Amino acid sequence: MSDSRRGLRAVPSTLARGRDRLTGLVQHRYPTVAVTGMTGVGKSELVDHLAGRPRREEPSEAGSAVMERRVRRDRRLRGFRFRVVPGENAATRLGALDEVFHDDPVDGVLHVVANGLATGRRPAGTTGAVAVDREEQLARELEDWTVTAHRIASMAVRRPRPTWLVVVVTKVDLFLDEPGGVDEAVRSYSPGSGTPFGDRLDELRALAGAAKLSIDVLPACSRLDPGSPLSPKQRDAYLAALEARMGQLAGHV
Repeated sequence: MSDSRRGLRAVPSTLARGRDRLTGLVQHRYPTVAVTGMTGVGKSELVDHLAGRPRREEPSEAGSAVMERRVRRDRRLRGFRFRVVPGENAATRLGALDEVFHDDPVDGVLHVVANGLATGRRPAGTTGAVAVDREEQLARELEDWTVTAHRIASMAVRRPRPTWLVVVVTKVDLFLDEPGGVDEAVRSYSPGSGTPFGDRLDELRALAGAAKLSIDVLPACSRLDPGSPLSPKQRDAYLAALEARMGQLAGHV
C-alpha cells in the first residue's frame, strides 16, 4: 500500500482523536449542570445569578414547559452550561429529565429545594393569592426528589467518571429566624440526618456508590423581598460559597 493511501486512511482516526480531545477540553472548561427541583423553588432565579444574567423583577406564574439553557463564562474561559429542568407541573418535565440524565448525561446536578416554602402557583387564567400548606409542599418536594434521584443513580453508575450533586436549600431568608435556622434546614436535607429527604440521599448514595457520586448540601438565596432579614451582603456570601464549591467540583480551582 502506498504511503499516500495509508495517510488517507489515517485521516478519519486522526480527526476522531482531535474531536475527542476538543470534547474533553470543553467538558472540563464548561461542564454541563442539570438544575432540578419542583416548580416555585427558584431554579431560574438561581441560575440567572450563577450565569451572570440580570435578576428578574417578578417570578413567572407557571412552570416553564421548555428546558431553559444558560451558559456562564469567566475571564479565564471557564464556566458551566446549565440545563434548567421544568418543574413538576410542566408537560415536558419527564422528557427533560431523560435528556439530561440519559440521552446527553450531565457532569453535575444542582437540585433546588425550598424547605417547604416554594412559591405557590396560580392555575392559568386565575388571579388572587395562593394558599400554600408547608407540610404539603415538603411532601411534594420529597416526591419530586424521588423521581429525580432514580435517574441520577442510573446515570452515575453508567458514567466512567464521578458525578457530583449539590442540594441547594434556597429561600433561606424565609426561615432565617426559625428554631435552628439555616443550619437545621441544611441538616434536614443532608445524608445521614435520619429525615425522609436524608434517607432518600442515603439510598441514592448506596445505589450509585460513594465513589461514583459526591453529595453536598448548601444554603442559598437569590431573591430578597422588602423587609427581608437577610442583607444583600449575606445573600451574596451564600451564592459565592455555592459558586466556589461548584468550581472545586468541576476542577476549575
